[in-house]
Amino acid sequence: MADSYQPVDLTTYVRNIPDFPKEGILFRDIMPLLQEPLALRAAVDRIAEWSLGRHVDVVLGAEARGFILGAAAAYAIGAGFVCARKPGKLPWKTVHEEYELEYGTDSLAVHADAITEGTNVLVHDDLLATGGTAAAKVRLVEKLGGSVVGVCFLVELSELHGRDRLQGYDIMSLITY
Repeated sequence: MADSYQPVDLTTYVRNIPDFPKEGILFRDIMPLLQEPLALRAAVDRIAEWSLGRHVDVVLGAEARGFILGAAAAYAIGAGFVCARKPGKLPWKTVHEEYELEYGTDSLAVHADAITEGTNVLVHDDLLATGGTAAAKVRLVEKLGGSVVGVCFLVELSELHGRDRLQGYDIMSLITY
């Protein structure tokens, strides 16, 4: 965690793109943050620092952007990494969890043996919006007998009240809008 002593304003590396993917939406693009070495290091270090004392065995991240910081944070804290993917994308026996979208439903899957009874899991994603994806990941962890020791995000869109779906869990966001 070499960068933890250097203050880095992560918000300066998030690009705002109006009317994407449709009119009226302000898209928060994290790609410039991931491209900047100091910002990337600061984000990973801050997640790792927040994770101290949680005894994390694995970090669970959803495709695709949740893989990036999730895997880096797992490495930084000495934990493993578990991929949550769309159904049909994992090559072995899986467990699925469905969640609601604005119009319809979607599903995430993990390998059935990726999380076992008593595994301490840090749930990670790049963005907390309505909380549906994160809540589905939490349910997957618990369905497999794991324990959610924290839920962390790079960006939180507070006006969408995603935390409401995660009540009772310790939540951290690096950037809140």
